[in-house]
Amino acid sequence: MEIVEINSSYDFALADLIRANLKKYALDIPGTVYFDDNLNHLSDFYLADPARRYYCILSDGDKNLVGGIGLAEFEHIDDCCELQKLYLADEVKGRRLSYKLISHIEDKAKELGYKRIYLETHDNLATAIHVYKKCGYKEIEKPESIVHAMMNRFYIKEL
Repeated sequence: MEIVEINSSYDFALADLIRANLKKYALDIPGTVYFDDNLNHLSDFYLADPARRYYCILSDGDKNLVGGIGLAEFEHIDDCCELQKLYLADEVKGRRLSYKLISHIEDKAKELGYKRIYLETHDNLATAIHVYKKCGYKEIEKPESIVHAMMNRFYIKEL
């Protein structure tokens, strides 16, 4: 598996992957990233600001996109970024790639000077919640202002 920075050639495959995951867990509903206007063009968002990053993970051999993870500034908490859009294709789940991606994005967050990393998720994503807890994320109360109204679990980690 190879981790590469996002570019526009991955946009549609990434959007399809994210939507498929959300649909599988009954989160293809308004208030989730499923309906974000920029989902088909994530590279535009992540490459527009040097304080943002998104990485795609490619399969060995055919180099197809099989997952990704990003970060962007989270202005509601000092020196904090938000872990965003961690998704994997079904065929690579169970290989501990989530841990690899989280470690990678945490290293990038530190390089960018962030002191903490925040994330939001949903009860329907029990495996993701388990992974986040194993990686040291601590559950917090819902911040006053969040983007996706349907998310109901919130975590933070000191870097």
